Amino acid sequence: MEYSPLVSVIVPVYNMEQYLGETLDSVLASDYPSFEVVVMNDGSKDASLEIAKEYARKDSRVKVHTQPNAGACAARNHAITLAEGELILPFDADDKMCPDFISDAVKAIVADAEVKVVCPKAEFFDGRKGNWNLAPFSLNLLARKNMIPICSLYYKRDWERVGGYAEEITAREDWAFWIAVLKDGGKVVTLPRLSMYYRVRGGSKRVTDRLQKKKVIDYLNRSYPEFFERELGGPLRYKRTWSKLANRIYRIFHPRVVFINEVYKELSDFVKVLPVHFKNGDGEVIYKGRNELREFNCKGFDLVVKSFRKPNLVNQIVYGLFRSSKAERSYEYANMLLKSGIGSPCPVAYYTERAGLFFTRSYYVSLKSECPYTYYDLMKNNFPGQEQVLRAIARTTAALHEHGYLHKDYSRGNILFRETDGGVKVEIIDLNRIRFMEIGMEVGCKNFERLPGTQEMFAVLADEYAKVRGFDFCKCFQLMRLYAGIKE
Repeated sequence: MEYSPLVSVIVPVYNMEQYLGETLDSVLASDYPSFEVVVMNDGSKDASLEIAKEYARKDSRVKVHTQPNAGACAARNHAITLAEGELILPFDADDKMCPDFISDAVKAIVADAEVKVVCPKAEFFDGRKGNWNLAPFSLNLLARKNMIPICSLYYKRDWERVGGYAEEITAREDWAFWIAVLKDGGKVVTLPRLSMYYRVRGGSKRVTDRLQKKKVIDYLNRSYPEFFERELGGPLRYKRTWSKLANRIYRIFHPRVVFINEVYKELSDFVKVLPVHFKNGDGEVIYKGRNELREFNCKGFDLVVKSFRKPNLVNQIVYGLFRSSKAERSYEYANMLLKSGIGSPCPVAYYTERAGLFFTRSYYVSLKSECPYTYYDLMKNNFPGQEQVLRAIARTTAALHEHGYLHKDYSRGNILFRETDGGVKVEIIDLNRIRFMEIGMEVGCKNFERLPGTQEMFAVLADEYAKVRGFDFCKCFQLMRLYAGIKE
């Protein structure tokens, strides 16, 4: 083999004095020319640490470290942190390796850039006999079954990319790891000739892990909802084999509408699992009140997602059967404003769901606005360029009204702005309550009533608004002051 990248064989150890020597002997008999063995003693109470140190004294390829007992997952992560190899091969302290395992695995992974994981061909021994038959790899099967042995070769960069093994769970953490590494693509290869012997003991981790199934499945669903949505049409169920069917049945009684802007179709899986993200508390809370706004970053896009409060019983039926949801209207109205040349954050998607005939929840997704200020910032003393900003807001409001758009929640938090080389850019948000009508001077001026300001500020607003719409300044100024409650 011309290219022989360093392989770090990772051996976490806890009370394995009976087997550790046999395991290390088998690893050190490997015919691969470039590897190290990183042993992490996990607070063993027996002679495991002394045995490992003895091997390190005899063979410089063995590096021994120790830590207080924290479990195999934490020990494995700690050892990989200290590993120097480009490739990682975890190996249990009671198994046995065939001499050509590492060579065969490295040859397979370097031969194809798309290969991310190389699995051994294994036989059981001790408490069980026979071949460990692995099913052909598929993401769909990985979504339902932990099908990749932990003792498989992969790149350390992938371990770094996904944040290592999940220490929140103490069982099947390798399943979570393989999902994280492979969910967005990559090949898995199983070696054709015998690579290792996998010991099965009555109290081995492979047996005891089964007792924590519920905790593991709950963790997987919280951590990788998009993956399970794509592969199973919904969450992984406790009866894993029946997950797809259970999710299909659930959707019959809980139909949803997911609409994605074609430009952002790669965000489809993210949008489909928005209820899970909000349930998990994912993202960063921007506002939480009657409705809730959270900020997410997905596939390089900064997004703002608005979760609308569940309506009352009457409106659950109305929205479920007759009327567009607030999320759908927000999406449609944002597109409408943009086509009219009026600024608003780019609409990405909306999600609505019913339980039978009853509307339950909806979400609106947009790109995060680049505007750092809201109208409220104009109330600060000596805000730079205040008059120019007010005139830009007045022009934007006039454009809304000229198109027949009356924003029914036209308040200080829903008007955003920023300075650009071409002047002040204004964006309008919270669009689900727009009314369509002919808007005259009195209705138009009344639309400013929820904006705070001094008499001087309303003079600027009235002046620019009147110019754009061809109204009388004095009448506009008088009406704006009247509706804003400003006395002469």
